Amino acid sequence: MQVNALNNLDEINEQLLNSLNPEQHEAVISLDRPLLVLSGAGTGKTKVLTTKIAYMIENGYAFPSQILAVTFSNRAAREMKERLFGLTSGADGVWLGTFHSVCARILRRHADLLGMSQDFTIIDADDQTKLVRQIAKELNLEKKSVNGIVNRISLWKDKGYRYDDSRIDRGMMEAQVYKIYQERLECYDSMDFGDLLLNVIRIFKNFPDVLRHYRDQFKYILVDEYQDTNMAQYIWLRLLSPLGEGLCCVGDDDQSIYSWRGAEVGNILRFEKDFINAKIVRLERNYRSGGYILGAASSLISNNQGRLGKKIWTEDGVGEKVKIKRLYNGFDEARFVADQIENLKRFENDDYGAMAVLVRAGYQTREFEDRFIAYGIPYKVVGGLKFYDRQEIKDIVAYMRLVYQPNDSLAFERVINTPKRGIGASAVSKFYEYSRDHNVSLFQAAKDMARENLLRPSVKTAVESFTRLIESVTERKDANPSEIAKFIINETGYLQMLSQEKTTEAEGRIENLKELTTALEDFPDLPTFMEHVSLVMDSPRNVSEDLVSIMTLHSAKGLEFEDVFLAGWEEGVFPHNLCLQEDNLEEERRLAYVGLTRAKKRAFISFVMNRRVHNQWQNNPPSRFLRELSEEDIEILR
Repeated sequence: MQVNALNNLDEINEQLLNSLNPEQHEAVISLDRPLLVLSGAGTGKTKVLTTKIAYMIENGYAFPSQILAVTFSNRAAREMKERLFGLTSGADGVWLGTFHSVCARILRRHADLLGMSQDFTIIDADDQTKLVRQIAKELNLEKKSVNGIVNRISLWKDKGYRYDDSRIDRGMMEAQVYKIYQERLECYDSMDFGDLLLNVIRIFKNFPDVLRHYRDQFKYILVDEYQDTNMAQYIWLRLLSPLGEGLCCVGDDDQSIYSWRGAEVGNILRFEKDFINAKIVRLERNYRSGGYILGAASSLISNNQGRLGKKIWTEDGVGEKVKIKRLYNGFDEARFVADQIENLKRFENDDYGAMAVLVRAGYQTREFEDRFIAYGIPYKVVGGLKFYDRQEIKDIVAYMRLVYQPNDSLAFERVINTPKRGIGASAVSKFYEYSRDHNVSLFQAAKDMARENLLRPSVKTAVESFTRLIESVTERKDANPSEIAKFIINETGYLQMLSQEKTTEAEGRIENLKELTTALEDFPDLPTFMEHVSLVMDSPRNVSEDLVSIMTLHSAKGLEFEDVFLAGWEEGVFPHNLCLQEDNLEEERRLAYVGLTRAKKRAFISFVMNRRVHNQWQNNPPSRFLRELSEEDIEILR
C-alpha cells in the first residue's frame, strides 16, 4: 500500500510540475522561507499560485483549510478557483477570495467583539454617498463636494486610519464627517468596504487570542498582485504573518500603477527588509509576446530606479518590431489606427476582438470612436462608457437639445435639476400633470406654472432662473456649437460642481467636457451637431464579441491582445502633465510598460505634432518614453 501510495504521489507531482519551467518549479516547491515571486508580464503567475496550492495539499504539507489565498478582484478569484478545482480535490476547503471577502468571512464570526451583530450589513458606494450627503447637510456643508469627502474617508481607511487616528487633522471638515459617519454606521449595524479590513485589524490588535487562532490556522498564506496592496492590507498581512513563515507574495513591481487608488509600491520593494531570510524567485520567461516587444518593454522600464530588477524574455521567436508612427494631428492618428485595423482584418485575418486601442486618458477615446463609426469598425469602450454615453456629455448635450428644441421634454427632465437647483421630483411630477392637462411640453408647463404662481416660492424662483438661463443660451444658438457648450458648462454651474469634488473621477469628467468643446468646433452650427449626435446615439449596440477594444492603459492591466495600438505618446499627454514629478514619472513609465506588454503579435505607437487638447492646440514634443525604447526593437514607419 505504501509503495502504491508513493507511486501515486509521484504521478500526481509529475502531473503538477512537469509543465513548469525551472523558475516556476522553484517557486512552487519553495515552502520553508518567506517567498516573493517577482512575476513579469505574461510569465504565468496564476499558474504558479494555483499549482503551489495544489502541491501543498497533495503532498500533505497542509490541509486545505490551513491555506489562505487572497487576491484583488472577484474575476481573479474566480479564475484561481476554476484552475484549482482542475488540479486538486481539496480546492473547496481553501480560504480563497478577495481581501474584502476573506475579511467579511472573519467578521461574520467575530463582529460581536466590536459590539455589532454577525448579520451586519455591508453598504455599497451609493449608500455610502447617501449617508455622507445626509451628514454634510446636517453640518451645513452642502456646498462641499460629497464625492470628495467620500474619497477622502476611503483614502484614510486605505491607509489604515480610523477617525480617531492622531495622523488625521481633526480640524479638517472631512475628519468631522468621518467621525459622525462612522458612528452612524455602527448605529446602523453596518460597514463599508474599507471597514472590512479596518475592523479585522481592530480585532487582531485588541483580541490577541483571535489573532493567535488565525495565525495557527493559516499555515500558508499566498497573496496575489502584491504590488497593488495598500497600507491597510499590508498591516493586516503583517499581523497574520509577522515573520513571513509560510508566506508567498506574487507580484510585479514594474506593473504597480494604482498609487492614486492607495496602492503602495514600497510594500513589494521592501519585502526582503520586512522578512528575514526572504527568498526572491524571478519569473522572466514570457509566454505572451514576441522578442522585439519584450526587448522594447525591458529597455523602457530599466530607466526606473525604484524597482527590484528583472528582464523578461521569450523562446517563442522575435515576432514583429514595435512600429512607431508620427502623424500631423489627432484626426490623422485616428485615421491611421483605423486603416491599420482594416488592413489587419483584411490581410492578416485578425479578429476585431483581438485588437485594442490604449490611451492615457478617457477623453482621448472620442476621436477613435468617431473614426470607427465612420469606417463601420465595431468597437466597445472597456472600463467606461462610449464618449457620448457618459453622464457629463449627455447632460451638456441635453441642454443643447433643449435650446435646439424647447419641446424636448426628456432633455428638460434631465437638466432641470442638474446641477441641483432645488427642483425635485415632486415639482417635476406637477409639471407632468400640468403638461398632460394643457397639452404642452414640460418646459412650457414649468414656465406657465411659475407665471401663474402655481409653485411654492423657492421652486418658482428656481424655475424662473432656469428659464432665464435657457433664454440666454438660446440667444447664442447661432454661434458655433463649441461656444454654446462652453457657455452652458460655465453658466449652469456644471463646471463648478465638478471642480468642487476634487477627485480623480471629477478631473476625468472635466477633461471629457473639454474634449466635447474641442469636438464641437468641427461642426458649423447647432442643427448639424444635433443631427450628428442623434446618429451616434442611435448607432446599433453590437452584441457580437468581435469588437475592437478602446480603453485606458489602467483598464488594460491583466488583459492581452494580438494587436495593440498605443496612442498619444507626447509629453503632457503621456506622460501626463500632472505626473511629471519624479515619483509619478516612474509610475507613468510602468504604465507604458503595461501597455506594451499587452501585445502578443504587434504593437503600434503613435504620436502627433499637433494635438487639440481641451480646445487648445498644443505642439508637444514626442514622449520621452520613445527615446527609451531600444533602437533594435523598433521600426519607424514613414
